[in-house]
Amino acid sequence: MSSDQTRNVVKEIIREIGQECATQGQTVSEILVAFMVKAVALDPRNDFKVDQILTKEGVQNIIQLCVTRLLDTTNPSLSTIKMQVNFDMNYANRAEFLSEQHHVLEARLAPVVRDITDSCPHLQEEMENVYQKIVSYVLLASGLGSPTDIGVVREVTAALQSVFPQREIMTFTSLGKKNKEQQLKTFAMLVTGIRLYNKACGKGGSSIDDLPAILNEAIPSATRTIDEGLNNCHLRAHQYTALLESMQEDQHRHTQLSSLKLKEALFNVRQYEAFLCILLSDAITSAQEVEKMQVQFATTMEQLKNTVANKVSVDANKVFPLFIALSNLWTGFQDEMLLLKFLTSMTNNLQQFSEIQSQLFSEELLTSLLEGLTVKSDEERLRETIGTRVNVSDFKNQEWLFPETIEHFDQLLIQYHGFCAYAIGVKGLTLPGNPAIGILKHKEKCYVFSSKEAAYIFAQDPDKFIQLNVEKAKEYAELIQLLELHHQFEYLVPYAQARAPDECLMKPTVKCDSSSQTDTHILPPTIVTSYEWNEWEMRRKAIKLANLRRKLTHAMQTDLSNMRRQNCTQVYLPKDVSTQTKRDNSSNVPRPQIFLEGLRGQSSPTTHMVKVNLTRAVDET
Repeated sequence: MSSDQTRNVVKEIIREIGQECATQGQTVSEILVAFMVKAVALDPRNDFKVDQILTKEGVQNIIQLCVTRLLDTTNPSLSTIKMQVNFDMNYANRAEFLSEQHHVLEARLAPVVRDITDSCPHLQEEMENVYQKIVSYVLLASGLGSPTDIGVVREVTAALQSVFPQREIMTFTSLGKKNKEQQLKTFAMLVTGIRLYNKACGKGGSSIDDLPAILNEAIPSATRTIDEGLNNCHLRAHQYTALLESMQEDQHRHTQLSSLKLKEALFNVRQYEAFLCILLSDAITSAQEVEKMQVQFATTMEQLKNTVANKVSVDANKVFPLFIALSNLWTGFQDEMLLLKFLTSMTNNLQQFSEIQSQLFSEELLTSLLEGLTVKSDEERLRETIGTRVNVSDFKNQEWLFPETIEHFDQLLIQYHGFCAYAIGVKGLTLPGNPAIGILKHKEKCYVFSSKEAAYIFAQDPDKFIQLNVEKAKEYAELIQLLELHHQFEYLVPYAQARAPDECLMKPTVKCDSSSQTDTHILPPTIVTSYEWNEWEMRRKAIKLANLRRKLTHAMQTDLSNMRRQNCTQVYLPKDVSTQTKRDNSSNVPRPQIFLEGLRGQSSPTTHMVKVNLTRAVDET
């Protein structure tokens, strides 16, 4: 069967399971159905061969088994898998969550930004309209107040006028698109800083919530809620572990408690405990960030007050950076509020998945079952093994690590989420491992144990017990996520990565890690300039060479040829040179005085004219 056919079969199986569950009144997601198909196929009790082609009977059988397990709402195992799906699909770490929230805010503001940057106003009314849009953008970007509150709009407009007067709107519109967007962000931060400063001075900002005070109350409350859930998880895990240990020691109790789903309940509370620890870590980090930002905010505000004081005018280069710093810190407070709401929502959502095991094992039932038994906490189990450690000399081919002999021990990746590597496969228990006993490093992976005896037994044949753990995970599919065994099941990716439920689920993909490296140029490059690939060009050269064989070279020398020699001349490069001279001179010449006599005529008919030149010579003047 080809991969396309396999995908089509799996898609059809998932579709039929979803329809059957919907018919029974249970709505399930495709990702949950896809994982349940994998879990049923892996369970050795169902006798499916993942490397063989499924027959029609096998398909119907797997559909029926999946529907049965999905409709069994009283099974803690199903609740655990649902919890894992819910957490992986909804949880994001601090950086990812805040980045996503910033992208959402930018997407909401994008139409407003586009409307402002694309506008080219010419009339006064158009300029006023653009300015009002800038006011709306600044208000929406800051998140301080409602755009429908007239008082808030007036306050924002007044703050914007102080840094960006309306008469400069033409200068703004003449900028490029990127510069306009950057200017809008700067305006939003400056206005936010001004409003926060006015609020601190008691001159406005009535609509701005006191986020630091709210966070100081909300974070401890959220932390207490998570702590209460963790304490309940710890108590339940210790009680379930005590009951399971008593079943292995007493055959009568095993017969009495075998019908109860103790292991499923134990794995449920352990998974709930692991998720609550992640949320608690995020809450503690949030509290530390808020405390740090409060100190920075108070320092910046005090510095700004000292800079402004009661001055009529202040240098913008001094106060604008402080306004922007206040805005960035306030944005940090807003981020922490969003993160806190997210953590609270995640905590409330996870709680519903632990209710099944609480209903199966009520306080009264547990009290009666635990009568005469000693319930040990994880801390007590660790204290019992203090001072016991593995003797390295007893093992020749095994590498053992100890916390005091290895640097960065906290960063060491321990397999099975820190649980005892021996107790999981042999006893089906999630006992806390004690690194002080010794950390076994086998095939570049580290394992811890709950006792010295368990460490010795596991070290005799690690591969055997690792395979036992894998088989236990096949029987209880929720252990794949709890014990972080995805590397053992390459075709069972985490839920958050299973975006395509119709992906091939039956046959694992064979993978291996390989790498290769080659030099860019092993030998120095050799380029033959005379190489020709054209056959006709080669023929032309051959004919040319053949003709040269018939040619003779002649040389002669004349009487004057011995006097020829090579000459060279060096000249200076021309320069652009210009000169200018000026001389003032003047001269005065005598005025010409020329008289003509006899023009009036005489008694004779012929006129005789005499020309008399009385002009003085030049040298006489």
